[in-house]
Amino acid sequence: MFQTEFEFTLPKGYLDADGLLHRQGIMRLSRTMDEIVPLRDPRVKTNPAYATVIILSRVITQLEGLDEVTPAVIEGMFACDLNYLQQFYRRINELEPAE
Repeated sequence: MFQTEFEFTLPKGYLDADGLLHRQGIMRLSRTMDEIVPLRDPRVKTNPAYATVIILSRVITQLEGLDEVTPAVIEGMFACDLNYLQQFYRRINELEPAE
């Protein structure tokens, strides 16, 4: 069976407004629309790097204890967790050469 969802554990974890830490999550494989939709967003037009925030919020289907993963959640993550998620995204979508 072809795997389309992958579990991950954030190095630090997302700390929400109530002080709760969220580390376990699930990311699905990216679809073409996940890459196209952010290009229409005005935040991406003024800051192309923001596309990463939108893409990750679309492909992370679960983050323990949260109802949804929004761009605001991604914005609130520690830099090391964002870096981890970017690398994880590239690895599961085979955007990096195999080592």
